[in-house]
Amino acid sequence: MHIMQFGRSDLADFTYFLAIARHRNFRKAGLELGISASALSHALKGLETRLGIRLVHRTNRSVTLTAAGEELCNSITAPFAAIGQAVEDLNRFRDSPTGRIRLNVVADAAPLLLGPVLPVFMDRYPDVDVEITSSNRMVDVVRDGYDAGIRYGGTVPQDMIVQRLSADIRWVVTGAPAYLERFGTPETPYDLKDHRCLRIRLGDESIYQWEFQRDGKEFAVHVPGTVTIDESQTGLSLARNGAGLFFAAEPVQAQLVSEGAARIVLEDWSTTGPGYHVYYSSRQQVPSGLKLLIDLIREMRPLGF
Repeated sequence: MHIMQFGRSDLADFTYFLAIARHRNFRKAGLELGISASALSHALKGLETRLGIRLVHRTNRSVTLTAAGEELCNSITAPFAAIGQAVEDLNRFRDSPTGRIRLNVVADAAPLLLGPVLPVFMDRYPDVDVEITSSNRMVDVVRDGYDAGIRYGGTVPQDMIVQRLSADIRWVVTGAPAYLERFGTPETPYDLKDHRCLRIRLGDESIYQWEFQRDGKEFAVHVPGTVTIDESQTGLSLARNGAGLFFAAEPVQAQLVSEGAARIVLEDWSTTGPGYHVYYSSRQQVPSGLKLLIDLIREMRPLGF
Protein backbone atom coordinates (compact mmCIF):
# COMPACT_ATOMS: atom_id res chain seq x y z
CA MET A 1 0.00 0.00 0.00
CA HIS A 2 1.30 3.46 -0.91
CA ILE A 3 1.40 5.67 2.19
CA MET A 4 2.25 9.35 1.79
CA GLN A 5 3.65 11.47 4.58
CA PHE A 6 2.60 15.11 4.28
CA GLY A 7 4.97 18.02 4.72
CA ARG A 8 5.10 21.75 4.05
CA SER A 9 6.15 21.25 0.44
CA ASP A 10 3.10 19.07 -0.14
CA LEU A 11 0.81 21.85 1.04
CA ALA A 12 2.53 24.26 -1.32
CA ASP A 13 2.21 21.78 -4.17
CA PHE A 14 -1.51 21.36 -3.46
CA THR A 15 -1.82 25.13 -3.80
CA TYR A 16 -0.01 24.92 -7.14
CA PHE A 17 -2.30 22.09 -8.23
CA LEU A 18 -5.41 24.11 -7.42
CA ALA A 19 -4.12 27.03 -9.49
CA ILE A 20 -3.54 24.67 -12.42
CA ALA A 21 -7.05 23.27 -11.96
CA ARG A 22 -8.55 26.77 -12.03
CA HIS A 23 -6.72 28.00 -15.10
CA ARG A 24 -6.17 24.75 -17.05
CA ASN A 25 -3.04 26.54 -18.21
CA PHE A 26 0.45 26.40 -16.68
CA ARG A 27 1.49 29.86 -17.84
CA LYS A 28 -1.60 31.58 -16.40
CA ALA A 29 -1.37 29.60 -13.16
CA GLY A 30 2.29 30.53 -12.88
CA LEU A 31 1.46 34.22 -13.37
CA GLU A 32 -1.07 34.05 -10.56
CA LEU A 33 1.41 32.34 -8.24
CA GLY A 34 4.48 34.33 -9.26
CA ILE A 35 6.52 31.34 -10.46
CA SER A 36 7.52 30.06 -13.89
CA ALA A 37 5.48 27.52 -15.81
CA SER A 38 8.43 25.12 -15.78
CA ALA A 39 8.77 25.37 -11.98
CA LEU A 40 5.05 24.75 -11.67
CA SER A 41 5.28 21.71 -13.93
CA HIS A 42 8.19 20.35 -11.88
CA ALA A 43 6.23 20.82 -8.64
CA LEU A 44 3.22 19.00 -10.09
CA LYS A 45 5.35 16.09 -11.26
CA GLY A 46 6.80 15.83 -7.76
CA LEU A 47 3.33 15.79 -6.21
CA GLU A 48 2.09 13.16 -8.66
CA THR A 49 5.16 11.01 -7.93
CA ARG A 50 4.65 11.19 -4.18
CA LEU A 51 0.92 10.45 -4.53
CA GLY A 52 1.61 7.67 -6.99
CA ILE A 53 -1.16 8.82 -9.33
CA ARG A 54 -1.57 11.14 -12.30
CA LEU A 55 -3.63 14.26 -11.59
CA VAL A 56 -3.35 16.16 -14.86
CA HIS A 57 -3.37 15.24 -18.54
CA ARG A 58 -1.01 17.56 -20.45
CA THR A 59 -0.72 17.99 -24.21
CA ASN A 60 0.68 20.79 -26.35
CA ARG A 61 -2.84 22.19 -26.71
CA SER A 62 -4.70 21.45 -23.49
CA VAL A 63 -4.51 20.82 -19.77
CA THR A 64 -7.27 18.69 -18.25
CA LEU A 65 -7.74 16.96 -14.92
CA THR A 66 -7.85 13.20 -14.60
CA ALA A 67 -10.69 11.63 -12.65
CA ALA A 68 -8.38 11.52 -9.63
CA GLY A 69 -7.43 15.14 -10.22
CA GLU A 70 -11.09 16.18 -10.34
CA GLU A 71 -11.80 14.34 -7.09
CA LEU A 72 -8.78 15.87 -5.35
CA CYS A 73 -9.69 19.35 -6.60
CA ASN A 74 -13.27 19.03 -5.34
CA SER A 75 -12.09 17.71 -1.97
CA ILE A 76 -9.44 20.30 -1.12
CA THR A 77 -10.78 23.50 -2.73
CA ALA A 78 -13.01 24.47 0.21
CA PRO A 79 -10.45 23.71 2.98
CA PHE A 80 -7.69 25.63 1.19
CA ALA A 81 -10.04 28.53 0.52
CA ALA A 82 -10.95 28.58 4.22
CA ILE A 83 -7.28 28.67 5.21
CA GLY A 84 -6.59 31.43 2.72
CA GLN A 85 -9.56 33.43 3.95
CA ALA A 86 -8.49 33.00 7.58
CA VAL A 87 -5.04 34.35 6.76
CA GLU A 88 -6.50 37.18 4.69
CA ASP A 89 -8.86 38.12 7.52
CA LEU A 90 -5.86 38.79 9.77
CA ASN A 91 -5.37 41.95 7.69
CA ARG A 92 -8.05 43.66 9.75
CA PHE A 93 -5.73 43.54 12.76
CA ARG A 94 -3.03 45.46 10.90
CA ASP A 95 -2.68 49.21 11.14
CA SER A 96 -2.32 49.22 7.35
CA PRO A 97 -3.77 46.28 5.34
CA THR A 98 -1.50 44.70 2.73
CA GLY A 99 -1.99 42.53 -0.32
CA ARG A 100 -3.05 42.73 -3.94
CA ILE A 101 -6.40 43.06 -5.70
CA ARG A 102 -6.89 41.98 -9.32
CA LEU A 103 -10.01 43.41 -10.97
CA ASN A 104 -11.57 42.86 -14.38
CA VAL A 105 -13.67 45.94 -15.08
CA VAL A 106 -16.02 46.87 -17.90
CA ALA A 107 -14.22 49.70 -19.68
CA ASP A 108 -16.51 52.61 -18.76
CA ALA A 109 -16.52 51.72 -15.07
CA ALA A 110 -12.77 52.28 -14.73
CA PRO A 111 -12.82 56.10 -15.19
CA LEU A 112 -16.36 56.68 -13.90
CA LEU A 113 -16.35 54.49 -10.80
CA LEU A 114 -12.72 53.79 -9.89
CA GLY A 115 -11.19 57.05 -11.09
CA PRO A 116 -12.66 59.20 -8.29
CA VAL A 117 -12.22 56.51 -5.62
CA LEU A 118 -8.73 55.06 -6.10
CA PRO A 119 -6.78 58.22 -5.15
CA VAL A 120 -8.53 58.18 -1.76
CA PHE A 121 -8.03 54.40 -1.48
CA MET A 122 -4.31 54.77 -2.19
CA ASP A 123 -3.96 57.34 0.60
CA ARG A 124 -5.87 55.22 3.10
CA TYR A 125 -4.32 51.87 2.21
CA PRO A 126 -0.89 52.51 0.66
CA ASP A 127 0.25 48.89 1.04
CA VAL A 128 -2.58 47.39 -1.03
CA ASP A 129 -1.70 46.94 -4.70
CA VAL A 130 -4.55 47.23 -7.21
CA GLU A 131 -4.30 45.72 -10.70
CA ILE A 132 -7.06 46.68 -13.15
CA THR A 133 -7.87 45.13 -16.50
CA SER A 134 -10.42 47.20 -18.44
CA SER A 135 -12.28 45.13 -20.99
CA ASN A 136 -15.76 44.84 -22.44
CA ARG A 137 -15.23 41.17 -23.18
CA MET A 138 -16.91 38.78 -20.79
CA VAL A 139 -14.34 36.72 -18.93
CA ASP A 140 -14.44 34.05 -16.25
CA VAL A 141 -12.90 36.02 -13.38
CA VAL A 142 -12.15 32.87 -11.36
CA ARG A 143 -10.54 30.97 -14.23
CA ASP A 144 -8.49 33.98 -15.28
CA GLY A 145 -7.18 34.71 -11.80
CA TYR A 146 -9.12 37.85 -10.91
CA ASP A 147 -10.39 38.52 -7.41
CA ALA A 148 -13.53 40.22 -8.72
CA GLY A 149 -15.24 41.75 -11.73
CA ILE A 150 -17.25 44.92 -12.18
CA ARG A 151 -20.05 44.87 -14.77
CA TYR A 152 -23.49 46.25 -15.43
CA GLY A 153 -25.98 44.44 -13.22
CA GLY A 154 -27.75 42.68 -16.05
CA THR A 155 -24.55 41.00 -17.27
CA VAL A 156 -23.22 39.58 -13.99
CA PRO A 157 -22.94 35.76 -13.91
CA GLN A 158 -25.67 34.21 -11.78
CA ASP A 159 -23.45 31.94 -9.67
CA MET A 160 -21.55 34.82 -8.05
CA ILE A 161 -21.82 36.93 -4.92
CA VAL A 162 -22.94 40.37 -6.13
CA GLN A 163 -22.94 43.84 -4.57
CA ARG A 164 -24.29 47.03 -6.11
CA LEU A 165 -21.78 49.86 -6.59
CA SER A 166 -23.88 52.55 -8.29
CA ALA A 167 -27.38 53.78 -8.97
CA ASP A 168 -29.15 52.62 -12.13
CA ILE A 169 -27.84 54.30 -15.27
CA ARG A 170 -29.74 56.10 -18.02
CA TRP A 171 -28.76 55.43 -21.64
CA VAL A 172 -29.03 58.23 -24.18
CA VAL A 173 -28.41 59.07 -27.83
CA THR A 174 -26.34 62.15 -28.65
CA GLY A 175 -25.30 64.01 -31.78
CA ALA A 176 -22.89 66.86 -32.43
CA PRO A 177 -24.54 70.18 -33.37
CA ALA A 178 -22.84 70.05 -36.78
CA TYR A 179 -24.20 66.55 -37.41
CA LEU A 180 -27.73 67.51 -36.38
CA GLU A 181 -27.63 70.62 -38.56
CA ARG A 182 -26.54 68.56 -41.54
CA PHE A 183 -28.74 65.48 -41.13
CA GLY A 184 -31.57 66.68 -38.91
CA THR A 185 -32.74 65.54 -35.50
CA PRO A 186 -34.54 62.19 -35.19
CA GLU A 187 -37.97 62.52 -33.61
CA THR A 188 -38.52 58.84 -32.88
CA PRO A 189 -36.20 55.80 -32.71
CA TYR A 190 -37.66 54.64 -36.01
CA ASP A 191 -36.13 57.71 -37.69
CA LEU A 192 -32.67 56.27 -36.97
CA LYS A 193 -32.91 54.19 -40.14
CA ASP A 194 -32.19 57.40 -42.06
CA HIS A 195 -29.18 58.41 -39.95
CA ARG A 196 -25.51 57.61 -39.55
CA CYS A 197 -25.20 55.67 -36.31
CA LEU A 198 -22.08 54.49 -34.52
CA ARG A 199 -22.79 50.82 -34.11
CA ILE A 200 -21.56 48.98 -31.03
CA ARG A 201 -19.98 45.52 -30.89
CA LEU A 202 -20.50 43.85 -27.53
CA GLY A 203 -18.10 41.66 -25.60
CA ASP A 204 -19.79 38.53 -26.94
CA GLU A 205 -19.15 39.77 -30.53
CA SER A 206 -22.81 40.56 -31.24
CA ILE A 207 -23.94 43.96 -32.55
CA TYR A 208 -25.90 45.88 -29.95
CA GLN A 209 -29.43 46.95 -30.76
CA TRP A 210 -30.17 50.36 -29.26
CA GLU A 211 -32.73 50.16 -26.48
CA PHE A 212 -35.57 52.58 -25.86
CA GLN A 213 -38.66 52.92 -23.70
CA ARG A 214 -42.05 54.50 -24.24
CA ASP A 215 -45.25 54.28 -22.21
CA GLY A 216 -43.66 51.71 -19.93
CA LYS A 217 -42.67 49.41 -22.80
CA GLU A 218 -39.07 48.67 -23.75
CA PHE A 219 -37.96 47.79 -27.27
CA ALA A 220 -34.74 47.55 -29.28
CA VAL A 221 -33.88 49.01 -32.68
CA HIS A 222 -31.33 47.74 -35.17
CA VAL A 223 -29.51 50.85 -36.38
CA PRO A 224 -27.56 51.39 -39.62
CA GLY A 225 -24.00 52.59 -39.77
CA THR A 226 -20.70 52.06 -41.54
CA VAL A 227 -18.57 52.44 -38.41
CA THR A 228 -18.62 49.85 -35.61
CA ILE A 229 -16.82 50.40 -32.29
CA ASP A 230 -16.27 48.28 -29.19
CA GLU A 231 -15.54 50.92 -26.55
CA SER A 232 -16.86 54.34 -25.60
CA GLN A 233 -13.78 56.54 -25.86
CA THR A 234 -13.60 56.02 -29.61
CA GLY A 235 -17.32 56.72 -29.84
CA LEU A 236 -16.96 59.97 -27.91
CA SER A 237 -14.26 61.20 -30.27
CA LEU A 238 -16.25 60.26 -33.36
CA ALA A 239 -19.45 61.81 -31.98
CA ARG A 240 -17.63 65.03 -31.07
CA ASN A 241 -16.42 65.32 -34.66
CA GLY A 242 -19.85 64.73 -36.18
CA ALA A 243 -19.31 61.20 -37.49
CA GLY A 244 -22.72 60.03 -36.34
CA LEU A 245 -25.21 59.55 -33.55
CA PHE A 246 -23.83 57.86 -30.44
CA PHE A 247 -25.62 55.65 -27.92
CA ALA A 248 -24.01 55.24 -24.50
CA ALA A 249 -24.53 55.58 -20.76
CA GLU A 250 -25.40 59.13 -19.77
CA PRO A 251 -22.43 59.50 -17.36
CA VAL A 252 -20.08 58.52 -20.20
CA GLN A 253 -21.41 61.39 -22.32
CA ALA A 254 -21.90 63.94 -19.53
CA GLN A 255 -18.81 66.01 -20.31
CA LEU A 256 -19.47 65.97 -24.04
CA VAL A 257 -22.98 67.31 -23.42
CA SER A 258 -21.96 69.84 -20.76
CA GLU A 259 -19.37 71.31 -23.13
CA GLY A 260 -22.00 71.73 -25.84
CA ALA A 261 -20.07 69.37 -28.11
CA ALA A 262 -23.14 67.13 -28.34
CA ARG A 263 -26.86 67.29 -27.61
CA ILE A 264 -29.11 64.54 -26.29
CA VAL A 265 -31.77 63.49 -28.79
CA LEU A 266 -34.73 61.15 -28.36
CA GLU A 267 -34.62 62.03 -24.64
CA ASP A 268 -38.28 61.14 -24.12
CA TRP A 269 -37.47 57.63 -25.34
CA SER A 270 -34.40 57.01 -23.16
CA THR A 271 -34.24 53.92 -20.97
CA THR A 272 -32.61 53.17 -17.64
CA GLY A 273 -30.69 49.97 -16.89
CA PRO A 274 -28.94 48.32 -13.94
CA GLY A 275 -25.91 50.18 -12.62
CA TYR A 276 -22.47 48.79 -11.90
CA HIS A 277 -22.12 45.76 -9.65
CA VAL A 278 -19.06 43.99 -8.27
CA TYR A 279 -19.08 40.19 -8.26
CA TYR A 280 -16.81 37.45 -6.99
CA SER A 281 -16.91 33.73 -6.31
CA SER A 282 -18.01 32.34 -2.98
CA ARG A 283 -15.47 29.54 -3.47
CA GLN A 284 -12.39 31.74 -3.29
CA GLN A 285 -10.94 33.86 -0.55
CA VAL A 286 -11.97 37.49 -0.63
CA PRO A 287 -8.99 39.81 -0.09
CA SER A 288 -9.51 42.30 2.71
CA GLY A 289 -8.36 45.01 0.30
CA LEU A 290 -11.29 44.17 -1.99
CA LYS A 291 -13.72 44.49 0.91
CA LEU A 292 -12.20 47.88 1.78
CA LEU A 293 -12.42 49.07 -1.84
CA ILE A 294 -16.08 48.04 -2.07
CA ASP A 295 -16.81 49.84 1.20
CA LEU A 296 -15.09 52.99 -0.06
CA ILE A 297 -16.98 53.01 -3.37
CA ARG A 298 -20.25 52.65 -1.48
CA GLU A 299 -19.14 55.43 0.88
CA MET A 300 -18.10 57.91 -1.83
CA ARG A 301 -20.87 57.04 -4.31
CA PRO A 302 -19.28 58.55 -7.43
CA LEU A 303 -22.30 57.46 -9.52
CA GLY A 304 -24.95 57.64 -6.83
CA PHE A 305 -26.37 54.61 -5.11
